[in-house]
Amino acid sequence: MQNKIKVVEVGPRDGLQNENKIWSIAERIQMIDLLSQCGFGEIEVGSFVSPKWVPQMADTEAVYQKIHKTPDCRYSVLVPNQKGMDTALTYNVRDISIFTAASEAFNQKNINCSIEESFERFTPLLHQAKDHNIRVRGYVSCVIECPFSGKVSPTLVATVAERLWQLGCAEISLGDTIGKGTPESTVAMLQAVQERVPLERLAIHCHDTYGRAVENIEAALAEGVMTIDSAITGLGGCPYGGENAKGNVATEAVLALLDRKQLQHSLNAVAIEKARQYVLSYS
Repeated sequence: MQNKIKVVEVGPRDGLQNENKIWSIAERIQMIDLLSQCGFGEIEVGSFVSPKWVPQMADTEAVYQKIHKTPDCRYSVLVPNQKGMDTALTYNVRDISIFTAASEAFNQKNINCSIEESFERFTPLLHQAKDHNIRVRGYVSCVIECPFSGKVSPTLVATVAERLWQLGCAEISLGDTIGKGTPESTVAMLQAVQERVPLERLAIHCHDTYGRAVENIEAALAEGVMTIDSAITGLGGCPYGGENAKGNVATEAVLALLDRKQLQHSLNAVAIEKARQYVLSYS
């Protein structure tokens, strides 16, 4: 029997944090409650980051507390540092995510530290997560190209992914952050990574900056990847792609791909359309 493709909805975090509009707590709760009816394996609720740096993610703890959680969906929160981890523990968050990059230049620009220093920051968080039975998802940015230093070596991506896997990340999301990927470069990267990390633990996270996200996801599916990140309506304009550049691949485009390929999934098309219309009404 064919296994189902899992879709992780990242719109409430990776999407909204790159939107100019700041959604209210009530709007974000309503959005996530609608997404909860769509059949996602996981919804990324927000980020425990300082609102000084990411005002779109202010009051994530209030959003997390008030959403209606369904038993068949994980609700994760991005935790960038120890303060974020303390908040996660305070609010009994059961699923968190952490992030680094496969590009030294991007890490320095994005979180003001090297790849090695990023591991030093979140290694204690992984130990705490293990002690509290919290599932951790690891993000690797710039797995194809970096906006500052150009092409990224698949070997380096594999090295970073393997370190996350060895530290205890249950799943590793490989992000084409600036959307420069092609099917060929996506496959080359995946082939390098899966030599070091079990394929069933990998997710693909494609941005649609240059309109190639769907074909890159199709290539990843052909390689055997079973988990796809997406954002309802394609929320999250890419900050490195110029004004009005596309951001995350749209969830509805992923649904269309899965149906076209006749791949099994748990997404509900009617519920996704309802959520899509809600997001469009506020965007």
